[in-house]
Amino acid sequence: MMKADRDKISRIAPFAAYVFFMLVEDVLLTLGWDANDVRLLYMVKITVVASLLWLWRNAYSELRWPAGENWRTWLIAIVAGIVVFVAWINLTANWMVMGESVGFDPRKDDAQMDWLLVMMRLLGAALVVPLMEELFWRSFLMRWIVHPNFLSVNPAQVGLKAFCITAVLFAVAHSLWFAGLLAGVIYNLLYMRSKTLWSAIIAHAVTNAILGVWIVATGNWGFW
Repeated sequence: MMKADRDKISRIAPFAAYVFFMLVEDVLLTLGWDANDVRLLYMVKITVVASLLWLWRNAYSELRWPAGENWRTWLIAIVAGIVVFVAWINLTANWMVMGESVGFDPRKDDAQMDWLLVMMRLLGAALVVPLMEELFWRSFLMRWIVHPNFLSVNPAQVGLKAFCITAVLFAVAHSLWFAGLLAGVIYNLLYMRSKTLWSAIIAHAVTNAILGVWIVATGNWGFW
């Protein structure tokens, strides 16, 4: 396999695997499977995605930790992640929602919490998903739109076209499309401003982690 092909596949495959399992879940629900049974697929989905990320870990040059990065970069990323969380749970007007989210209810039939499912969901949402999505959306797609040799593209030089396309596609990939659009814009800006993908990854992880804890605490399973 040529290096250029490996660079693309290593960033697309984990994302594609995640989407594939989402489609499988939708098909099973359409065929009449109970949502409580389908939710078990999440453990398989996250395990497969994490395994692919580990398999290609040496290909992700953008994940090298930046030496001497100013602490303000990380503070801004954390604050941005909190802002996206607040927006996510409030931007829920009918016109801001696309389709209907089945959600992820980790409770058993007797209403007792299945803490294994809760922990898998939290770990997947806070650690695996941000890494997988930022490698695909920001590092690959946004820069690939600028030039096929995406690794040569300086994030700070990404133009308006690539910025907008990535933000819009990120939005329509979520049922809360308006909140997703805001998140996409913020994560794009973090990556472009800091020129390190870790800025967007940390913000995304903070958003998902706080959201997950909030969902478990409040029982708003539809946000999952």
